[in-house]
Amino acid sequence: MIRVTLPFHLRNLAKVGKEIQLELDSPVTQQAILDKLEEMYPVLRGTIRDHHTHKRRDFIRFFAAGQDWSHAAPYTPLPETIANGTEPFRIIGAMAGG
Repeated sequence: MIRVTLPFHLRNLAKVGKEIQLELDSPVTQQAILDKLEEMYPVLRGTIRDHHTHKRRDFIRFFAAGQDWSHAAPYTPLPETIANGTEPFRIIGAMAGG
């Protein structure tokens, strides 16, 4: 079971708690997690990734096992701690401003 955490605004939009649990087959990748998340919660389509290109939206970051995976290839397998549910895959709303 994969654990995913969402930022506050996306939790409110999807009407879910802080953590979502997903069932995925191996390999566990960003692409697989985001595809399943959007399948289960269609209201999230286009909020994390662009509708057409599926590229990560600006000001959204991905973290796995204490590392920033925002710029990793979407099909790169994530760490075992994510795949086995020990740690959550974190989707974070980045901060900006001055």
